Amino acid sequence: MDHPVASPKRSSAAGGWGALKSCGKHLLGSRAPLSGARAMLKANQPDGFDCPGCAWGDPAHGSSFEFCENGVKAVSWEATDKRTPPKFFAKHTVSELRGWTDYALEGEGRLTHPMRYDATSDRYVPTTWPEAFAAIGAALNALDHPDRAEFYTSGRASNEAAYLYQLFARHYGTNNFPDCSNMCHEASGIALQAAIGIGKGTVLLEDFEKADAIFVVGQNPGTNHPRMLGDLRKAAQRGTRVVVFNPVRERGLERFADPQNTVEMLRGASAPVASHYYQPRLGGDMAAFRGIAKAVFAADDAALDAGKPSVLDRAFLAHHTAGLDAYRAVVDATTWEAIEDQSGLSRADIEVAAQVYLGADKVICTWAMGVTQHRHSVATVRELANVLFLRGHVGRPGTGLCPVRGHSNVQGDRTVGINEKPSAALLDALETTFGFTAPRRHGHNVIGAIGAMLDGSSKAFIGLGGNFARATPDTALVAKALASCELTVHIATKLNHSHLVPGRVAYLLPCLGRTEIDRNARGKTQIVTVEDSMSMVHGSGGINKPASKELLSEIAIIAGMAAATVGSERVDWASLTEDYDRIRDLIERTIPGFAGYNVRVRRPRGFMLRNLAAERNFETETGLANFSADVLPETTEHQRASTTPGTFVLQTFRSHDQYNTTIYGLDDRYRGVYGERRVVFAHPDDLAEIRARMGDRVDIVGNHDDGVTRVAESFRLVPFDMPRGSLAGYYPELNVLVPLSTFGEGSDTPTSKSVLVHLRAPAAA
Repeated sequence: MDHPVASPKRSSAAGGWGALKSCGKHLLGSRAPLSGARAMLKANQPDGFDCPGCAWGDPAHGSSFEFCENGVKAVSWEATDKRTPPKFFAKHTVSELRGWTDYALEGEGRLTHPMRYDATSDRYVPTTWPEAFAAIGAALNALDHPDRAEFYTSGRASNEAAYLYQLFARHYGTNNFPDCSNMCHEASGIALQAAIGIGKGTVLLEDFEKADAIFVVGQNPGTNHPRMLGDLRKAAQRGTRVVVFNPVRERGLERFADPQNTVEMLRGASAPVASHYYQPRLGGDMAAFRGIAKAVFAADDAALDAGKPSVLDRAFLAHHTAGLDAYRAVVDATTWEAIEDQSGLSRADIEVAAQVYLGADKVICTWAMGVTQHRHSVATVRELANVLFLRGHVGRPGTGLCPVRGHSNVQGDRTVGINEKPSAALLDALETTFGFTAPRRHGHNVIGAIGAMLDGSSKAFIGLGGNFARATPDTALVAKALASCELTVHIATKLNHSHLVPGRVAYLLPCLGRTEIDRNARGKTQIVTVEDSMSMVHGSGGINKPASKELLSEIAIIAGMAAATVGSERVDWASLTEDYDRIRDLIERTIPGFAGYNVRVRRPRGFMLRNLAAERNFETETGLANFSADVLPETTEHQRASTTPGTFVLQTFRSHDQYNTTIYGLDDRYRGVYGERRVVFAHPDDLAEIRARMGDRVDIVGNHDDGVTRVAESFRLVPFDMPRGSLAGYYPELNVLVPLSTFGEGSDTPTSKSVLVHLRAPAAA
């Protein structure tokens, strides 16, 4: 293959004119640019809708424009005037559609009618809502046990829809709630619950205005939550040190040009974001922060030896923490050689980062899936918490732990009961309020649900949004699992690959989007609510005309299925559909923290759910913030790969033109990729070592030794600034390489950031 040796053309800064051009392109591409632009003016506004994109918080002092490039893409994608009506399905068999790309499927536009799969013709055919609900109820009631059904939830669902969903499933008799959070921030929730007594972060957005140092670990805000870049840049301009730990050098963490800053745009200027940028090996973040702790303890010893005050917050440690001595012992026992080898960073670099930490009175640590999708992800989050505890950086203004969630309400769904391991208090409240016996058995998470469908112990799958078949690991196995079901039901706004592996009985049910007006039978406009990453609960009311008169809200669809399955004796489902205030009244009665829900959520910017850990009230078994004394992993995948010639460690991530499995376009301008997605990034020296050049095609082959052959065929090599021995590429295309049997210890989160692979010449070559 003869390809020019060149570096890809990348944007010089995140945001800027590139963001504005992208916004215009996507608004025009929706074929409804005026309504899309009008909708954006109501995004994240008190009288508008909550952006269906990321879960980044809204400021208390909001502006007229609280949206970003990704928000424009999300709204344009939903507000398109393209439609996928019954006549589309009459033209195309399901087998044919399986050959389409994710981008092509969703590019057909909004679903318009409820559809039923007809196996004889291999097509989806129109049906009616009553027929669909009756058939779904009959299929669920035909199962010999409620635990044969899986109730999956996407983070886009509102609090009201999620609450009704869990009420339906528990009334039916199961706690099987595989949830999108199982695949992203499960490790954060488990680690924080153990460390501080709540599985959420402790910061408000306003804390970013007060911090002296912000440690950004394993996340790429420029693509995943761009509004965060504005807050990081403002912090940097105030003199806040922004310390980044990310294996890949991402443009958004280097420089940012604010598209809403007229002067800056006219000058073509941009401002730096990171003051320090470190590129650890994949899976090396825990070792890096263990090194920071080691340097902090050394500085404390030196200060005490010199007769100076301790650099630790001794009062906080004495009165609010447990386990410091055990943690100090494990840090002392960890050698610098082990830290350097596992992190891939030098002792000198880690000690510089430690000096930034020591020089700051107020520190925030924020992270995302670069931390949580490893085998030792729970231990890594615990280590981040350990380091913040040392100087009391929890429970003070400008400090705290900040996991940044993905979908806009993934945190809220968990708050209102989407949990396969529900608390006894929740189940007691449901029983008292509704008079049915709630199931006490723990249910399935995502990994458990897939396993149960594969072995035949689960026979039904209901998906409240999302794209389960593409978001999960081991793509071929998951498709086999779904296809083996007696019943599959998908509640969706657009067609995706999950809908193309139907069970014996299968329904595709189109719902209203976040941006669309939702009116009840009396013409009253309904609102729903969501919770962001900062525990703020906001109201959300759509402003666009629904894409079809046949659409129902998620709430109405859930209520229709529930009434047909469990009846309305205990729960008046129709009444709840008629007025969502009634659902919020029930949430207030059964979920702590929602007193006065209907009043408070109608205030501008909503209200904050009380976070006791942010008040230094830690509801752990010790009643204190708990240090963790986990040792470093014996070996990370990167260390294993370094001992085997030809082996690499692959991470999957998003392109700039996607959100989770939703593909908005085929460009990734921050990484210099245009018009394609089948690419794999590698260090230039690794390409030279294997005698490959930019543009060469390779197959990526999984190294997991479980008898399953996993191959991603014909990907184009792109040189990039990243650690030697690392590869990176986009999901869902590369999820085929992530083994179902490798997951986080204690979290069951897929290890999508540490997959052992090797490269070979394309099979077709």
